[in-house]
This record gives sequence, C-alpha cells and structure tokens, in this order.
Amino acid sequence: MYSQDPNSVAQSATYGITYESKPDGGAAVASENAIGHETVASISTHTTGYDSMNGGAGEMASYQPTGVIENGDLSNAVGGTVVQQPYEDVVYTAEEERLWNMVRDNCLDFNSWTALIDETEKVAENDIIKIRKVYDAFLAEFPLCYGYWKKYADHEGRLDSVDKVVEVYERAVLAVTYSVEIWLHYCTFAISTYEDLDTIRRLFERGLAYVGTDYGSHILWDEYIRYEESHQAWSHLAMIYTRILEHPIQQLDRYYYCFKELAASRHLSEIRTPEEAAMAAATAETGGQSLEGEVRPDGVEQSPKPVSAGLTEAEELEKYIAIREEMYKKAKEFETKIIGFETAIRRPYFHVRPLDDPELENWHTYLDFIERGDDFNKVVKLYERCLIACANYPEFWIRYVLCMEASGSMELANNALARATQVFVKKQPEIHLFAARFMELSGDVMGARTEFQLLYSEISPGLLEAVVKHANMENRLGDKDAAFSIYEKAIAAEREKEQSQILPMLLAQHSRFAYLVVGNAEKAWEILAGSLEHIQPSKPLLEVIIHLESIQPSPKHVDYLDSLVEKFIMPNPENPYMASTTDREEISSIFLEFLDLFGDAQSIKRAENRHAMLFLRQKSMLTSKKRNAEDFLTSDKAKIAKTYPEPGQSVMGAYPNAQIQWPAGYGQKAPAWPQTSQSQGQQWNPGYAPQPGYAAYGGYANYGQPQMPTSAPQNASYGAYPSPYAVQAYPQQTYAQAAPAAPAAAATAFPQQQAPTQPYYGSYY
Repeated sequence: MYSQDPNSVAQSATYGITYESKPDGGAAVASENAIGHETVASISTHTTGYDSMNGGAGEMASYQPTGVIENGDLSNAVGGTVVQQPYEDVVYTAEEERLWNMVRDNCLDFNSWTALIDETEKVAENDIIKIRKVYDAFLAEFPLCYGYWKKYADHEGRLDSVDKVVEVYERAVLAVTYSVEIWLHYCTFAISTYEDLDTIRRLFERGLAYVGTDYGSHILWDEYIRYEESHQAWSHLAMIYTRILEHPIQQLDRYYYCFKELAASRHLSEIRTPEEAAMAAATAETGGQSLEGEVRPDGVEQSPKPVSAGLTEAEELEKYIAIREEMYKKAKEFETKIIGFETAIRRPYFHVRPLDDPELENWHTYLDFIERGDDFNKVVKLYERCLIACANYPEFWIRYVLCMEASGSMELANNALARATQVFVKKQPEIHLFAARFMELSGDVMGARTEFQLLYSEISPGLLEAVVKHANMENRLGDKDAAFSIYEKAIAAEREKEQSQILPMLLAQHSRFAYLVVGNAEKAWEILAGSLEHIQPSKPLLEVIIHLESIQPSPKHVDYLDSLVEKFIMPNPENPYMASTTDREEISSIFLEFLDLFGDAQSIKRAENRHAMLFLRQKSMLTSKKRNAEDFLTSDKAKIAKTYPEPGQSVMGAYPNAQIQWPAGYGQKAPAWPQTSQSQGQQWNPGYAPQPGYAAYGGYANYGQPQMPTSAPQNASYGAYPSPYAVQAYPQQTYAQAAPAAPAAAATAFPQQQAPTQPYYGSYY
C-alpha cells in the first residue's frame, strides 16, 4: 500500500514511558525526568529522533496494559493499579461526596466531572492531594483534554515542585501526543523554568517531531522562532525556516517572507549552519561539483543542477534562497490540494459534544485522499490528528486499525485497537464486537473470547448480538457444543430476570442455530414450543414458529398455530405487555398466508373473519378520515385556482393540482384487503444484520462507514429464516417480561431513522 518499511516509519501515539511507585506511596514519577539536569530526550524511555526533512516522529512502543501509562490509561499502571496516592484519609465535604458519587455511577458524565473539579479547586485550593486525585481520575477517563493537563501542571507548580510539573507534562504528551497546544504549553513552561538552550531546543524538537507538519502547528513554530530570535541564534533560525518551508502548514506565505527578510538582513555566514559552511568550503577547495539529489547535513537537498566552485557571495546567497524557494513552491502546491479539507475542520480538539455530519464526512474524505498517496507518515499523523477530534467515534478507530493492517503494520493496528477498547471508546459494545472478530482473524482466539466475556459481564450484559456472534465463532472453530452452551447459559440468565426483553429473540436465534447450522429440526421445534410454556407469545417467536412449521413436512399443526396466533392478536386490556396493533396485524397477515398455502377452507375463513373484525374496520375508518382531509385540502386549492385563472387558460387548466373526482371504482380496482401499514421496506437479510465497520470484514468494504448501531428488519420474505435478534440496539434497553420484544428493542440511543419493516411474507393482506 505504501512504499516504505512499516517497521521503520515514524510510529504513532503510544510512547512507552514507565512510571514507578515511590516507596512512600507518593505520586508515580517518570523513571528519568531529567529535563533540568541531563537532557529533555532522556525523559522518555526511548530517544525521539527528528529528521529535518520529513518531520518524522520517534519510535513507538507497543501498547502495554501494565506498567505503562499511555494515552491517558491509568487504570493498569504499575501491575494493574492506579497511580498510587495516599487518598484513603481524604475527607470530603457533602457536595464533594455527592459529585464523586455521580462520577462513580457514570464515569463518562463530563459535566459532573467538571463540576467536581471546580468544587475541589474551590474548597481545597491548597490541598494538592485532593487536586491530584480528582485530576488523575478525570484524565484517566478523558485523557485528550489538554487544557486540564495544563491546569493540573499549574497546580503542581503552585503547590509542589518543578519535578512534579515535568511529570504531569510527560503524562500529558503521552496522552495527547499529536496536540500542538500541549507541546506549546510544555515548551512555554520549559522556557520560563530552564536557561539551558540545548535543553529547550531538544524539547521543541521532540514536540515538532510529532506535530511539526500539522496544518495548525504555526503556533508552536512561532514560539520556537521567538525563542531563537531572543538569543540571536540566526543559523538556528534559518534552519527552522528551512524546515517550515517544506511543509504545507498554515501561514506558509508569512514564513517565506520572514525567511527572505532574514536572508536579506544577515550575512550568509551568519545564517548558514556549521555543516552547511563546511560543505561549501569543501566544495570550493576541491573545485568539484555537488551531485544531483545530494543531501546536506541539515537535510536540505542540493540544487538539481551542478554547482561550480568559485561562486561570489551574492551568487551563493541567491542559490541559498532559490533552494528554499523551490521547497516553498512545492509545499504551496500540496497546500492547494488539502486546504479545503483543513478549512472544513472546525473543531480539531477533543470534546464530548458530537461533531456534526459534514465535519465527520470531511475527516473521512480527507483520510481517503491521504491514503491514496505514498507517504505512510502522513497517513499515520492524519489518523492521529483525526482521533483527537473524533475519539468518541468507533468507526474512525476501526478504520485506523484496518488501514494499518492493510499496510502490514500490525503493531500499529493492535496498538490502536488497544487504545480504543481500553480507553477511548471502551464503553461502546461496537468496538468490542469488532475487536473480537479482528482477534479471531488474527488467530488470537483467547483474546476474542475475552472481548465477548467483557461484553457479557461489564459493557452490555444481555447484548443479543454478542451472544449470537460468540456462538457462531465457536461453531466456526468446530465446537458446536460450546455454541449451544453459550445460548443455553444466556437463556437461563434471562429467565431468572423478572423482566427480560431479549428472551424471545434469544430463543428464536437458538432455534435458528439448531435448524440451520446443526440441521436438527426436532430440537429447533422443541426450543420454541417449550419456551411458550413459560413466556407469553411474542412477534419474534411467532414468526419463527410459523416459518419453521411452513418448511417442515406435512401434516401441519394448523390448530396449534391458530391458538397461538389468536392468543397474541386478540385484545386483552388486562395484559400490560400486549403487542402493538401493527405487530398484531402483521402476525395475523403472516398466518393468513400460511393458511393460504397449507390450511383448509374452514380454517382460512375463520382466520380471515377474525382479521377483518380486528383490523380492517379500524383501517377503513383511518382511510376515510384521511380521504376527507385530502378532499378538504383539494377543495380549497381548487377554489383558489378558480379565483385566479391565468388568461386564456381552460377550465381544466386552471386546476393543475386538483384531484378529479371520477365516479367510484372508475379506472381502479380496490384490493381484496387493504395493504398492511408496513407493506413496504427493505428485503430481509437471511442472516443477522452485521454492524457497519466490520460487515464485510474479509474485504473491509465498510470500514469507513459511520458506526451507528443499526437494527435489522425483524421480518423476512417467505422462504428465509427470520432473524429477530437483530432488532436489539445497544445500549441495552430496560427489560420487560413477556413484552413484545421487537418494538421495544428497536429503539436506539442514536438519532437515526428506523427503516420500515417489511411483512414476513410478501403479503397481500
């Protein structure tokens, strides 16, 4: 996919800095926080190299859930414990305790967290222990909030020591590495604290290695330029401008003109780096020529034309500027290709508020464009930028994982998946379902089983899709008994609940598996028929029972089915869980078509009379009311049109929108029965509906689609085994015993339009 070695490129945002607990139980400290003593680079456990030509980031460590704090995940630091603080003796006010209870109940309640932080800062202004506790807990859940890292560091600087500030900033740049703002705050702090030029420069270089090519990185470059200007380091300043001019960042024109001013105001010997000066001297001594494409120590390519020795100073300056002008023109050319994408990014930072659809689509389109190129570094960095603003959207994490896998970078793919499932979208079932499938395909069967167990126990207990997918995976692995066991355990757990919404759909899926996969029709019937002894009939169950009966050899259990259908569709005011009129009518229509195929005249007549009594009279009244309303509107339109006819227009032409009232029955034929209210809709998928993002996992066809939970149609056209489980949408809904599962479970927490449900058969009833 990309012309590079994926193991050697700039790696992305998980940077293995290890934190160790102090013997006295104090805050964890960076194993080498020597910013003011040794070098900035030694703060990290690896060296962060910078290639001045490509702005490549340093090498990335693998995601380690223990012993490493990465991307804000504090939950497993140091052998599975949170960063240790002596928090046990902390005493809270009543308001603090109330707010702590709120965030414990819902760790993703952002407003409660910010209220807790404000309250803590108000009542414990000088209590660093309380402040540390609230910031550590908050930033473990929302590690991308760079502004709160800055506030945390400010508190440490006010109440403790410089080393504590460094520790907070180190954790911050691990958590939100591709944030220009957090590097700017860190560098500003270092400038105000330390005097050593090399130390400050190394910190700038470290940050620019990650964000120096970001379109909005000009604020960090400007700070670096101001720092070098304050020390009159003209050669360093010229080198900074040279590096900037290679990349299409914001305000590139300004940097180009500033560079030309610098070159015009300073002697060439002042703005050349020592390496550049040495190379120029060597060329003059040998009288040789620089070869095309030769790279100088500062990373700037030589002119594509041979350079002869003995140039005058003016000519050398002209050539010096010309090389950088070519870089500037190339960067401007690329900027014209991305400027539309960049200007459409309205919120490049993280916030819990949802992004609007155009901005989400812009990110997808931008990623499409960059992926078509051949620069793997740009791909990784754009994904990391995207996943700051879009961190709460599983589809972008899924897309990142699949892109890295397709490019052969499995380390990056696994890293992104771990960050998604353990930190950023860890509460969303969709990412864990994807992770289970991804791990299965990668050969990590135990990892896939762990993801399913996590869904059962913590993320979304009772999620039907997890049960079905887990059972299907065990079947693919050749263990049908394990697949049946998964269904049986889930059904037993739901039966123990006083109110269960998914039990009917679980039973339907269990029966479906027994018949279609195992080929055991007797067991499939036993699962369904036996279940009706304990729960009331529901639409999913009746659909499956009618279908299963229709594909079995004769004789048919017509009377038994008739009794079940009658029990379901007959009004019963005493039943609080009675199905909706739409569901009852649909089951009646399905049964009528079944009888038309397999029943006798008497059973058909009995069912048709019952259907007409229950549903057709009410529908006729609704149709009549609708027709009266339409006639009234038509009459008003006709009066208006008649009042203002156009000159020369016929009487008929004066009523272009009027409905002509032909005699009843003229030119049209009324159907034998009125159409059901849901006679239109999409075709039923023979299997359960796959979630977007991994639906066509083999080819990754849908990885870029928005990951909104969707519900498959509940009904199938005749001849396809129904899939009632897919109507459940996560997050998990409130259970209701013996309630008709389909309509209640079809509700979803996401704003989307529900597709109309198609009748189980292509019914004319």
